[in-house]
Amino acid sequence: MQTKRLTLGSFFMALTIILSSSWLSFPVAGGHFYFNGILIFLVALIFQPWEAVIIAGFGSFLGDFFFYPLPMFVTLVVHSVQVLVIALLLKRYQQPAPKIPTIMALLMGSVIVVVGYFFGRGYVYSTLAYAWMKLPFDILAAILGASVAYVIYYHTDFLNSWKALLKG
Repeated sequence: MQTKRLTLGSFFMALTIILSSSWLSFPVAGGHFYFNGILIFLVALIFQPWEAVIIAGFGSFLGDFFFYPLPMFVTLVVHSVQVLVIALLLKRYQQPAPKIPTIMALLMGSVIVVVGYFFGRGYVYSTLAYAWMKLPFDILAAILGASVAYVIYYHTDFLNSWKALLKG
């Protein structure tokens, strides 16, 4: 069981790193729009809190390290706190967690990532003007990531497949 979790966690971390690359994003004002947010929210929903932090937090950090290192420490902190909060809020529930607590946890994670990146960009780039310019895209990315992760979690066979993979 532990070997399976480690292997699946490594797979999700590799996907997080790959989806952090600029060649799998599209340009927007002030940077790029990345699709790794969907995976980060999904990791927070299916893994234990400490696993989610390693997979999504450190995976995003490595993605920035390899592809765009300037904000890598902001990414490490923001995504680690984001997935930790989501996973801790849903830890007491059996999967699938009830929809209302899940929505609330995803909203909390969205706020964390938007606010964290806003202040992180202001610090890294030494200007809040850049952070304000990226804010609408960060909000859109958080809404899109949380929404798609919610749909995958509740309205596809992903969770049943996930449970079957863990059981073998």
